Amino acid sequence: MLLHDIALVYGRYLRQSLRSRFALLFGVLMPLLYLLFFGPLLTDLPLGGRGSSWQLLVPGLLLQLGLFGSSFAGFAIIIEKQQGVLERMRVTPVSRLALLLGRVLRDATVFVFQAVLLVLAALAMGLRAPLAGVLIGFVFVALLTASLASLSYALAMKVRTPTEFGPAVNAMTMPAMLLSGLMLPMTLGPAWLDFLSHLMPFRYLVDAVRDAYVGSYTSTHMLYGVLAAVGLTIVSVTVGTRVFRTSGA
Repeated sequence: MLLHDIALVYGRYLRQSLRSRFALLFGVLMPLLYLLFFGPLLTDLPLGGRGSSWQLLVPGLLLQLGLFGSSFAGFAIIIEKQQGVLERMRVTPVSRLALLLGRVLRDATVFVFQAVLLVLAALAMGLRAPLAGVLIGFVFVALLTASLASLSYALAMKVRTPTEFGPAVNAMTMPAMLLSGLMLPMTLGPAWLDFLSHLMPFRYLVDAVRDAYVGSYTSTHMLYGVLAAVGLTIVSVTVGTRVFRTSGA
């Protein structure tokens, strides 16, 4: 029954996304611009044997795609609350968990698709990475999307207007981007900044995907990245589910 409900919600929102092809492709535009204009600046960067500049940049852009896209997913909930759509869905027999997971799975599907487009563009520009590493990167994008989209929907259930939601999300995503080393490894910075970045769970995901892109699948970075991604997803989905069950429309 739960799987059936999840499939219904997932199908409904996936069809909405597919009808908006412009938005689907526009979401990958910003990472593509970073790839085009920022990537060439890293060509002569000393990487200490950690692969090419593309193997450094592309993993960060993949997670940037998931970070910013899924963090703002809650805007849709606010609109649905204002239009009464969410209230009508909540009085149906559909599970509250399905109402969340159907949306989250749609978001993961969309952002993994955009990640595929980004990697294809990077391959055309010179990226060389093992297939297994690329696939692992997609898994991390899906887990990051699931966790942050769940938190985004939970926050959207608690606020009333987009003007309350937007600044709150920006206040969380900007430090996450700056301290996780999405663009450059934090080890290139001063020691105090590298220390602060270790307090940010996204740092471990970035390091893990970068290791995957150079074929290092059993490193400490990979272990910490998997633990951080899975742990964050479990906690976030649990929080999101609880909010969906207890909050009024």
